[in-house]
Amino acid sequence: MIFSLQGIVQELTPTYAVINVQGVGYYVGISLMTSQTLTLHKETVLFIQQIIREDAHLLFGFNTLSEKEMFNLLISVNGVGAVSALILLSTLSLEEIASAILSRNSALIQKAKGIGAKTAERIIVDLKDKVQKFSNPEENISTFANNKVKEESLSALEVLGIPKRMSEKLADKIMKQDPNISVEELVKQILKNI
Repeated sequence: MIFSLQGIVQELTPTYAVINVQGVGYYVGISLMTSQTLTLHKETVLFIQQIIREDAHLLFGFNTLSEKEMFNLLISVNGVGAVSALILLSTLSLEEIASAILSRNSALIQKAKGIGAKTAERIIVDLKDKVQKFSNPEENISTFANNKVKEESLSALEVLGIPKRMSEKLADKIMKQDPNISVEELVKQILKNI
């Protein structure tokens, strides 16, 4: 299985590129998003999804692992082929696709050529639990901040002689009730509940 290709962009169009890897040209289907990041005759690295069918071995290339992951989620939906997935990735950004799925905005998904109402609904139903991480970078930042608070609190408690295993479950429970809790407050709450 080919995971990535590193080589020179020998040919470039909005829908495919030919990547020359040490004299071998690989024809790779790409989205507009990826196409815009490539430059003719310059070196690049593309993350590859290989699809093997009875009649063809197809390569699809992506500038980021996130785009490749979204592509794989889309093609896992019954009725969404590789070409439809690429068109959707060319029409909307990853955040827009995720947000359309999470808000059940079928009309936005249908903006992609070739995706009708039934397919859009199927995408929403099948992927609603799988696209959270693409939807809002700010949410990821707050999760990161929460992890930092938790780590600092657990370290402080370990210094006080309280095993991490004991305090971790309490920390999770308290942080669920108050996601914006400070390190000091979290330590106090855990000490009260031990």
